Amino acid sequence: MSVAAGACPEIVQAVTGAAGGQDLPYGADPFTAGARARFAEIFERDVDVLPVSTGSAANALSLAALTPPWGSVLCHRDSHINTDECGAPEFFTNGAKLVALPGDDARIDPDRLRAAATRKAGDVHSVQPSVLSITQATETGALYTPDEIRALAGIAKDAGLRVHMDGARFANAVTTLGCTPAELTWQAGVDVLSFGATKNGGMTADAIVVFDHALTPELSFRAKRAGQLTSKMRFQSAQLDAYLTDGLWLRNAAHANAMAARLGNGLKALPGADLLHAVEANILFCRLPRPVIDHLLAEGFAFYHDRWEPGVCRFVTSFSTTGHDVDTLLEAVRRLTT
Repeated sequence: MSVAAGACPEIVQAVTGAAGGQDLPYGADPFTAGARARFAEIFERDVDVLPVSTGSAANALSLAALTPPWGSVLCHRDSHINTDECGAPEFFTNGAKLVALPGDDARIDPDRLRAAATRKAGDVHSVQPSVLSITQATETGALYTPDEIRALAGIAKDAGLRVHMDGARFANAVTTLGCTPAELTWQAGVDVLSFGATKNGGMTADAIVVFDHALTPELSFRAKRAGQLTSKMRFQSAQLDAYLTDGLWLRNAAHANAMAARLGNGLKALPGADLLHAVEANILFCRLPRPVIDHLLAEGFAFYHDRWEPGVCRFVTSFSTTGHDVDTLLEAVRRLTT
C-alpha cells in the first residue's frame, strides 16, 4: 500500500489530448492558461502558477525564493524537506540552514516557533530566521486547522518571516477539514504553496502556487535555472487542468482518506496491531510484531517499515486503493496475529 499508484484515467486522457498537433513552448500554450485559470478559481483570487515535475523541486525552489543564503528555514524536525530531500533545499537556497523544531504529530509547536523566529535576529554571526515551512497534511497524516495555520503564520509574520506550505497532500487536508483552499492558504497567511498532484492521481506534475506576485519573477528565473521550465509544459499543465476539473482532485483525495480510515478502524480491532496516530488523511502508522512484518513482506505486501523505529510500519492509501485491497491486508494481519 506504500507503492506508487498509477495515474487516474482522466489525467491520462488529458495528456493524450495534449499530444496532438503543435503548440507554443514554455507555458505559452492554452493548456497552461487553462490550468492557471483553474487555480485562480479554486483559490478565489489571481495566483501565479509554475508547473514543476516533482514536489521536491516545488519545495526547494519556493524556499530558495523566500530565503537568502544566510537565512534559515524553520520547519518541523520530521518534515519532508528536513528528512527526505537529500539536501535539496540547502542546495537551491545556496546554503540556507534548516532549523528543525519539535511538535506532536509533526506539527510545529507554536511556543518553539516563537522562540526560534527571533533567535539571534540581527546578529551577523548567525543565520537569520527567514521563512516558516509547514506541511499539510503532515508526515504523520495529521492536519493543521485554519486557525492553527493562522496562529503559526502570525508568529512568523510578526518576526518578519515569510510562510511556505508543503502541500504534497493538500487535497487530502482540504477534503477532511471541509475548508476552502483559500482558507487553508493565503487567507491564513501562506505566501507560497507547493501544490501536490502526483500523490493523488497525477502523472508527472506538481506546481508552485504563488500568492505574493512580487516573488514570481525570481521564482521564474530559478525554475529555468533548475531545469523546471519545460518546453512542452502543456503536458504538465494538461494534467493539472484535468486534476482540478469537476472536483477530480477532491474525489480522489476523499476516496484515499476513506480507505485509510477503513484500514485504521480494522487495525484498531486486531490484537498486536498498535495504531500510533489518529487517521486524518491517507497515511497511517502502525506498530506490528516483527514476525508479522516479515510474513506480510514475504506474501508480497509492499510498505515502508523500520525507517522510524523498529516495528513501525507506514501504510499509504491512494485514489486507486480498493476496499478489497484494504480487507486483504487486514485479513492477513488478522491471520498472523490471532
